[in-house]
Amino acid sequence: MDQPHRDASPHLRTGPEVRLPRGRLDRRTFTYSVVIPVYNSEDLVGTTVEKVIEVLAGEALSYEVILVNDGSRDGSWDVIADLAQRLPHVVALNLLRNYGQHHANLAALRESKGDYVITMDDDGQNPPGEVLKLIDEAMTGRDVVFGRFERKQAPGYRRLGTKAIGSMNRRIFGQPRDLTVSNFRILRRDVVARICASRTAHPYITGQALIYSSNRSNVDVLHQQRASGKSHYSALRILQLVFTILFSYSSYPLRLAAFVGFAISATSFVLGGVYLLMGAFGQTRVEGWTTTVVLLALFNGFTIALLSMLGEYVVRTLNAVSAHESYHVVDRVSG
Repeated sequence: MDQPHRDASPHLRTGPEVRLPRGRLDRRTFTYSVVIPVYNSEDLVGTTVEKVIEVLAGEALSYEVILVNDGSRDGSWDVIADLAQRLPHVVALNLLRNYGQHHANLAALRESKGDYVITMDDDGQNPPGEVLKLIDEAMTGRDVVFGRFERKQAPGYRRLGTKAIGSMNRRIFGQPRDLTVSNFRILRRDVVARICASRTAHPYITGQALIYSSNRSNVDVLHQQRASGKSHYSALRILQLVFTILFSYSSYPLRLAAFVGFAISATSFVLGGVYLLMGAFGQTRVEGWTTTVVLLALFNGFTIALLSMLGEYVVRTLNAVSAHESYHVVDRVSG
């Protein structure tokens, strides 16, 4: 990493020597790692990286750009490998297969050395110039700053998915109601270190950033239309993320199943008492076969659903305790 102002250090200094008026830190005394997961973006990622470098170099900031190819099926790896060979501040990692955005981010976080780490998308929808807004807000002492899009350029199903995930973030990770989260964010080194030390088979960087930080804020940023192509975050991927959050970081599904189970059990006891009284007073009928079948189907169906849910927790627990890495890097290129 280029260090024109001080020696490189993987650790954030707890007592910065240079402060600006009104308690602001001087952004030139820190180093920055820009993390960009790459997936099928050979036509866009090169322009995005060039603009990021132009912005940071133009402000005389010490930086590195870490690009992670997350199993792209196009020529994205060739593009970012070429950038890493030509540019001294660029590092390219190639993952074994497509693990998902959060796994790619985790790989880059562990590779990063900056005092602050900025995560952004590869498609140019996060304008590189907006990175400076994140940095300036972090200089007020924040350990995490999320970009809040003034107008998000995304299809309706993605906005709906964002609302659903936001609701889960508030319940599971304690996200304040006045805080908006996004993948365009800046993390201080101590928060990054906690995320990297967390051993989980299913990383979720946004949630981990929330639980491993205490001084968070938003800054309004622009969100642009994609220059070409379409978003790779389909409705299925959003649904997969929802289930990952629910089963990897929360016991709500199990508690819900337990609540429904108790409700059904209570109902069955009431029905049993009613039929017992009817039998005691001789008001029984042979035609109760339908009721028996319906009740058996209902109770057995719930039992199978509950066992399936317990099985999902068991599988994820086994993955968490047995998997050494949630991703594998097969190639690394740097200038």
